[in-house]
Amino acid sequence: MMRRYRQVPRSEADGTFRYRHTWERRSFLGRLGVCGCCGPLRPRYKRLVDNIFPEDPKDGLVKSDMEKLTFYAVSAPEKLDRIGAYLAERLTRDVVRHRYGYVGIAMEALDQLLMACHSQSIKPFVESFLHMVAKLLESREPDLQVLGTNSFVKFANIEEDTPSYHRRYDFFVSQFSAMCHSTHEDPETRSRIRVAGIKGLQGVVRKTVNDELQAIIWEPQHMDKLIPSMLFNMQDNEDSERAGEENPASLAESCFRELLGRAAYGNMNNAVRPVLVHLDNHRLWDPNDFAVSCFRIIMYSIQAQHSHHVIQQVLSHLDTHSKNTPRVRAGIVQVLLETVAIAAKGSIGPTVLEVFNTLLKHLRMSVDFELGDGSRRNSTSSLSSVRTKESEERIVQNAIIQTIGFFGGNLPDYQRAEVMMFIMGKVPVYGTPCHTLDTVKIGHQGTKRIQAMLLSSLIMVTSGFKCKTMGAGLPAAFLEPLCSISLMEDSELRQLVLEILHNIIDRHDNRAKLRGIRIIPNVAALKFKREKICKEDVVFMKKHGQQLYRHIYLGCKEEDNLQKNFELLFTALALITIELANEEVVIDLMRLSIALQDMALVNEENMPMFIRCGIMALVAAYLNFLSQMIANPPFCQHVSKVIELRSLDAPYLLPEHIFREKCVLPDSLDREDNALYFQTADLAEAMTVPGYNVERLSIPYIPQVTDRMPRRKSFVDTISLQVDIISNSVPDQSQLAEEITFETLKKAIDTTGLEEQERERRRQVMEKFQKAPFEEIAAHCESKANMLHDRLAQIFELTIRPPPSPSGTVTVTSGHAQYQSVPVYEMKFPDLCVY
Repeated sequence: MMRRYRQVPRSEADGTFRYRHTWERRSFLGRLGVCGCCGPLRPRYKRLVDNIFPEDPKDGLVKSDMEKLTFYAVSAPEKLDRIGAYLAERLTRDVVRHRYGYVGIAMEALDQLLMACHSQSIKPFVESFLHMVAKLLESREPDLQVLGTNSFVKFANIEEDTPSYHRRYDFFVSQFSAMCHSTHEDPETRSRIRVAGIKGLQGVVRKTVNDELQAIIWEPQHMDKLIPSMLFNMQDNEDSERAGEENPASLAESCFRELLGRAAYGNMNNAVRPVLVHLDNHRLWDPNDFAVSCFRIIMYSIQAQHSHHVIQQVLSHLDTHSKNTPRVRAGIVQVLLETVAIAAKGSIGPTVLEVFNTLLKHLRMSVDFELGDGSRRNSTSSLSSVRTKESEERIVQNAIIQTIGFFGGNLPDYQRAEVMMFIMGKVPVYGTPCHTLDTVKIGHQGTKRIQAMLLSSLIMVTSGFKCKTMGAGLPAAFLEPLCSISLMEDSELRQLVLEILHNIIDRHDNRAKLRGIRIIPNVAALKFKREKICKEDVVFMKKHGQQLYRHIYLGCKEEDNLQKNFELLFTALALITIELANEEVVIDLMRLSIALQDMALVNEENMPMFIRCGIMALVAAYLNFLSQMIANPPFCQHVSKVIELRSLDAPYLLPEHIFREKCVLPDSLDREDNALYFQTADLAEAMTVPGYNVERLSIPYIPQVTDRMPRRKSFVDTISLQVDIISNSVPDQSQLAEEITFETLKKAIDTTGLEEQERERRRQVMEKFQKAPFEEIAAHCESKANMLHDRLAQIFELTIRPPPSPSGTVTVTSGHAQYQSVPVYEMKFPDLCVY
């Protein structure tokens, strides 16, 4: 018998046809089933596949026949590849003929087979499956694209036993990325396609990131498609009302976090670079809200030990945009601020100083852009445009300072000390060897701006800094340049220096109780926290205390001092008393106070009356504070008596009056009225208690010059130092024979101006060795060296003579060599050599 086929309508609603067969007797050849259309001889897997398709696609998958097909596939896994190929053939035919009902049934059957079958033979079946998914994604029908994506996501969630050596997902990355950028006219359909694309990318990520053989997914050509697709949907949050996985923005963010969380050490750069490129292409640095949120997601998603990779990428990107608009640079710096703020709490790797070095370099460039040179500010540029540019550059500078301060403030104390030294090394200080930041082009105003900004960043770095010993917080290499800045003719810079000192010295948070300068009636009520001074701090004060006193003394007499300067000076004296004062330091501070009072009275510097009265008020406020801190009743009585008389007869000598807005200043200070001033004799009598060396109070305080080299000597410094030693080691005979007179002794005692002369001489030597030609420097050094060698040869000739020899010794007389022999019997030998 043999089948006879005739076409009959499949259903009234469906315009397709099917073949209905009838059985008839045929020839023997027909009974053998040689004809290819013989149903009984068709492969079983094909018959099982055909049976799962119902006559009406609306009826859905035939479950009983699907169970048979699944059982057959599990029992005979070697047939899986053929089942997959046949299903792919049918699906392709149905797609071409637009029979989408059967397409859905085929994909459902494929999904069930994938979920049921786990064996080595599933690999060829997967290839057929991916081929069918690709066919659906290539279709322009949104429903088919969503159907293919859903099947791929189910496949991505299957954990395979063995990795695949030949499977690639390049097509799927490209197709899913294109779906993420869908521009369909219907908003609902557009959202469905984008969600499907994001889910597809998420499936690709899950399928590939854990497979060592699929590391190619991290290559730039794939990351350049994956990352921008997610960021595009995160940025374009049109469906914010949708919740969960139906919202493309939230789904893209979830996928973005998952991708970054799976990034390994070597893949961080490829994952971060497309983010920066996307922000550039879409101009999202100004405003930078989206950029900041992106990098927050990045920093909280990646592993903590990979944070320095992100920081390096942002720093490099900042260098790339060094000549871009100020707002773009400010946006990048603010992103860097958010990045380092999160990274500082964990591991930041070796990039600490690199961050500060790059930021300081851009700070210097920003000041250069703001001030500019004559070519930038020509006559054609309007005043308004120049002011706009300056204000925008200020935004960049403030962002850099905040980044430096915030980053440094979150570092551990041991790293913070290194950062403090690093920043201080960048501060331009006049009278010191060449500094790292070039300030020649920006002039005095630009140098001052850089100094103020770097000191402001130092204030933020030192805020909350708690050093165990003061020597660790204020090493000589840091203290010297800091005190040098405190003597500059700018009240703002001196204020910044004093605030830095407050941050370092105040280790028990007492500064908040000392706000302002005033006569404190009851110091004990403020309950200052203090500890007994340790040995290390005692050594520090013996070594550097005079330097602190000197700079406070000189800082008080600056003519541009404001009320804030006196307030900060009072706080500095009070903090030194609380943190570092022992009996010896207390006596030194009292001597300093009396010296300040005498300086204001004598007025050799011709200081304004406001400065003189301000110094008097400072001394009164501090001695009142000191007398109560050491709890000495006679001392307190003397101070209270003077303050009471001043409040009656000379209120302008008290801080509550002199620093008011409308304070009447006197024409002069009455030096004869001793009752208005603190007397050394009365203080010495009050301090006659055990532990205090009262005799030192009678010694007037004189500022001591203790400046040392503020930083490590450079090569030029070493040469100049050698030249100085050589020139000073060979005194002139006329100087040795100089007659000692009264004027000579007077000049020797008078040290005024020696510091300035020494600085000027060093400056000239430095300038000579920096600007002179190399041949001239070499000749100068050679002549000095030859002179030294000649003198050394003369000394050696006089002190070291060769032993006598029978063969004779050579002596040089008038430039001629003469040989003198000594007889053997006249030579003296050691006892051990005589027998």
